[in-house]
Amino acid sequence: QVQLMESGGGSVQPGGSLRLSCVVSRYDIRSACMSWFRQAPGQARAGVARAVSGSGYTKYSDSVKGRFTISQDNAKNTVYLQMNNLEPEDTAVYYCAARSGACDSWNPSFFSYWGQGTQVTVSS
Repeated sequence: QVQLMESGGGSVQPGGSLRLSCVVSRYDIRSACMSWFRQAPGQARAGVARAVSGSGYTKYSDSVKGRFTISQDNAKNTVYLQMNNLEPEDTAVYYCAARSGACDSWNPSFFSYWGQGTQVTVSS
């Protein structure tokens, strides 16, 4: 079955950087809508970045625009999230998600496949 496996989370100080990776198995990401979501304790899951590799389309939430970058390595079937200038408000579990078809919504219910999540903690 389709599998998404995130890695790269950890603890960093404010202003630091992390790069998350999402290795995808048995699903071709080249034309898929690939997205990163995050969920902090007591809060709903929220999208932060999404992209369609084949079209060059990317979209970021206002809270991360200019600090986070989503990218893909199609040869490795892997999606990345480079996170710079991290803030305590970025603390959350980060999830990779995939869907086919339109890539025009942050609604988590539209995404068919999910990883297990990786914890990011930003604290001094």
